Amino acid sequence: MELATPDPAFWRGRRVLLTGHTGFKGAWLALWLHRLEADVIGFSRKAPTSPSLFELARLSELVPTILGDVQDLGALQAAISDAAPEVVFHLAAQPLVRQSYADPVGTFSSNAMGTLHMLEAVRQTPSVRVLVCVTTDKVYENREWEWGYRERDRLGGADPYASSKACAELIVACYRQSFFSPDSARVATARAGNVIGGGDWAADRLIPDLLRGAERREAVEIRSPEALRPWQHVLNPLSGYLVLAQRLRDEPSLAGAWNFGPDEADVQPVRVVADRLAELWGEGLRWRTDARDHPHETAVLKLDSSRAQGHLRWRAHWGLEQALCSIVEFERGRAGGTDTRELMIGQLRSFAAAGT
Repeated sequence: MELATPDPAFWRGRRVLLTGHTGFKGAWLALWLHRLEADVIGFSRKAPTSPSLFELARLSELVPTILGDVQDLGALQAAISDAAPEVVFHLAAQPLVRQSYADPVGTFSSNAMGTLHMLEAVRQTPSVRVLVCVTTDKVYENREWEWGYRERDRLGGADPYASSKACAELIVACYRQSFFSPDSARVATARAGNVIGGGDWAADRLIPDLLRGAERREAVEIRSPEALRPWQHVLNPLSGYLVLAQRLRDEPSLAGAWNFGPDEADVQPVRVVADRLAELWGEGLRWRTDARDHPHETAVLKLDSSRAQGHLRWRAHWGLEQALCSIVEFERGRAGGTDTRELMIGQLRSFAAAGT
């Protein structure tokens, strides 16, 4: 089966609004849309990390930016109304599980109410034909299943982050049924998680923590080394979001929820990923088990992406080994003085070639 890929002919000149474009995933998507010659406008708070992929790649030179917060309904409505986009990607969120324990109110406000504000703003903007709201693979009720969660499985959330994203899914479903029709905006949610790649410097995430530890020559403590996770390079789900938006423009029946996860072989324990990254990185990257008590985390998390594979002809182009190699290449290149934007462009080219 020939796999679907982002189509430059579709995106060329198409007006797109992207929230959360100053974050890790958002920065990659912003550059990709620019390379596809879309007319992209970003709406986001300032970059959430230092260093920041958005800033190091100088993406403000390429993507006009509106500084704002999706928790501010008025600011979001004004931005979307002024931009008059045809396609909206909603990535702005509080994305960290442990941060959600520290700030549950802020997490629900950003993830649930922020999504509600986006839907309300889109409802009042006739130019919008497609809205893709990005949630997470953690929206499912935790069953510790050995098989992958499917889009029709029950939603849940044992921690504030997962619950806030499940709330976002329910809000999207409500608005889709109550306010949107095949003749108005087509609204979908995209569920992907354990996304890795060069330029991620978030706190309390496995790969960034390991690389920071290597820089300090310190062993990193890992909470749940046997936990199974669906690891994938950031460009895999982003390609799915782009393909989904392309199809939604002319196929309203595709409005709904979509999983974008890796192949079965890339659902691996945390320790396997840590060990392989240590092998690729070399001396200095070490880890040990953190035996202290921590909030509960899911032991097994897998997605069934057969719907996207069958209906959208999407599949992950890069496996886990390529993803880890690309991270080492990115970080070694950046440390050696290679321009961050050029590193990103090079990996976008390699990824596109893998899909042909």
